[in-house]
Amino acid sequence: MLHNLYIVDDDEAVRASLCRLVSRQPDYVVRSFPSGEAFLKQFDELEPGVVLLDFHMKGANGITVLNAIRAISQRFVVMMLTAHGAVHRSVDAMKAGAFDFIEKPYDSAALMMCLDLAFAELDKLSTEVGGRDAAVARLALLTPRETEVIAGLAAGYSNKQIAWTLQISPRTVEVYRANLMVKLNVGSLAEALQLVFVAEQAIAA
Repeated sequence: MLHNLYIVDDDEAVRASLCRLVSRQPDYVVRSFPSGEAFLKQFDELEPGVVLLDFHMKGANGITVLNAIRAISQRFVVMMLTAHGAVHRSVDAMKAGAFDFIEKPYDSAALMMCLDLAFAELDKLSTEVGGRDAAVARLALLTPRETEVIAGLAAGYSNKQIAWTLQISPRTVEVYRANLMVKLNVGSLAEALQLVFVAEQAIAA
């Protein structure tokens, strides 16, 4: 499996050094960008990956770029490069959603270890996103009325309460409930509700 790594740093020497280091890994595909603006300009064309992002750059700084990434997509894991001793910057980066941070000058072994963890996190996120997308797709199979019924069930309402809210009979609610269970291909109400909760995470994301 290929690991897409994006290096964003306005220091050419740092970019070159990082590229040499990580390019030794046979499964890494590395691209570098001289500024946050250059990275964001090509953002939509990039495959999911890990972003090694410098905190202090001319133009858009690391936090600005990180916030932009988080506002657009969840398909990237961001590691921040910070100056040695800049603890407050590291804290700001973590609060903004960075997975981890590396201090300059970096230790090569420590950096590679952190990148391994970052790619493991990316794999985890990709699996979660895939599960959320699948849940949304399955729920899209329901009719509007079936969707209302399962929403009531997810809210903890009984069949009678749902029937009263929708102004239909409890027996009709039972029919809708049975139909949506078949459409969702689930064996229990708990499984159906789990799909709802997972899909809600996708909407929130």
